[in-house]
Amino acid sequence: MASSKRIDKKDISSGSVHIQSSFNNIIVSITDVQGNLIFKTSTVELGFTSCRRTTPIAANEAATVVATAAKKHGIRTVSVYMKGPGDGNKAVIRALQTAGLKIDMIKDITPIPHNGCRPPRRENK
Repeated sequence: MASSKRIDKKDISSGSVHIQSSFNNIIVSITDVQGNLIFKTSTVELGFTSCRRTTPIAANEAATVVATAAKKHGIRTVSVYMKGPGDGNKAVIRALQTAGLKIDMIKDITPIPHNGCRPPRRENK
């Protein structure tokens, strides 16, 4: 007899979606308000390879998978946090809206360098 994993329904009303979009991959994860991970997926896990990983189509697919997992746990409203320079951020937000999740807030948390590291000292010659 095959054993199946049991998904515990958490009945959470709101959560947050974290989008990490780079030039090579897009990772979409959903957490509750405290930051506990509920579900995470990436475009590589969905079977996209090479240059198709960072397309808006792949981002749309990853977002719909995360949105269905969020609905199973009872999440209706989300806050979106985007990180990274990739192109998939807007496609993920559009897919979350079409999946029926209400978006409260969109925030870009991409780290920005501020004047960089200290340069090495000049040598006397």
